[in-house]
Amino acid sequence: MPETGAGAAIEPFTIAVPQSELDDLHERLRRTRWPDAETSHDWNQGAPLAKVRELCAYWLDRYDWRRCERQLNAVPQFKTVIDGLGVHFLHIRSPEPNALPLIMTHGWPGSVIEFMKVAGPLTDPAAHGGDRADAFHLVLPSIPGYGFSDKPTEVGWGVDKVAAVWGELMRRLGYARWVAQGGDWGSVITRRIGQLQPEGCIGIHVNMAPAIASPEDPKAELTPAEKRFREKARYYWDWDSGYAKQQSTRPQTLGYGLNDSPVGQAAWIYEKLQSWTDNDGAVENLLSMDEMLDNIMLYWLTGTATSSGRLYWESLGRSISDGTVTMPAGFSLFPGDILLASRETVEKTFTNMIHWNLVERGGHFAAWEQPELFTREVRDCFRRIR
Repeated sequence: MPETGAGAAIEPFTIAVPQSELDDLHERLRRTRWPDAETSHDWNQGAPLAKVRELCAYWLDRYDWRRCERQLNAVPQFKTVIDGLGVHFLHIRSPEPNALPLIMTHGWPGSVIEFMKVAGPLTDPAAHGGDRADAFHLVLPSIPGYGFSDKPTEVGWGVDKVAAVWGELMRRLGYARWVAQGGDWGSVITRRIGQLQPEGCIGIHVNMAPAIASPEDPKAELTPAEKRFREKARYYWDWDSGYAKQQSTRPQTLGYGLNDSPVGQAAWIYEKLQSWTDNDGAVENLLSMDEMLDNIMLYWLTGTATSSGRLYWESLGRSISDGTVTMPAGFSLFPGDILLASRETVEKTFTNMIHWNLVERGGHFAAWEQPELFTREVRDCFRRIR
């Protein structure tokens, strides 16, 4: 049941990390006990020692958290308690009175940092060379257990629960007609929103198609497009999915190391930024050290390595792609993403597709990597149902 009274209050939120926590981080970085170098001399065994040392040296000597803190605090932030848990969110209203409310959800190992480049163009298109008719009011929540949202203290906070909470959040904000968007876990949560059809939601858009057969599924009858995408899936399942197996089975055990070691936390995320972005061989040529560390800091400072991993334990393998979605839905697939699906596959469960596009470039963190292309896709999709 939705909270009433004080529990339903929406309170302004300001990030204010104590200096003692930054001092502790720096001391831990100085005292790192480094492993020996990989024998493959590349990324095949994981994040290379030299690359991680370079990132962490920058973290210690040049990175400025207060800059990121100021940037986030310049955006309206709030917390509200839903089902007993405090939900942190950015709420950026458009200057356009007829803007369409849009809730966008990040995934792992991402955060609201992913959306900072697209917030301006989406909320104020006229100021960024666009059409004011494409404006959105943005709601950017942190998934429970991530960032500055509270950490669940009991089981049950899987994607179904989060999707229902997002519906309540939009109701609480007074939005009677709204849309939803997401990538990674955000795409799965957004799919669930499409299935639950909470009051006011009129359509969804995702930048990772959550419907694809396992590369070893003997029952799959694949089209030529699906066969091409299967090869990408095969690489993911064979070489790139170990993190998901660990987090979906033993997130608590993993969390002791990640929560205690900033280098461990950084390497755990850095490897995925390298592997999952559509880069020219070095993620640093696409995302700056500051950008990557801003995101890593939202895990380190909040101590959410373990709680964020529990979303896999709660949700992965629990029929997260089952069920038909009849709500208007759009898909923008970015070629560098970890999993892709053909339109034929997606249309088996999404019966009211209003937008489909295989974008020319970009990877798993679409809004972060290619903000202009991502903005175009979101506008094109929801223009059909405004």
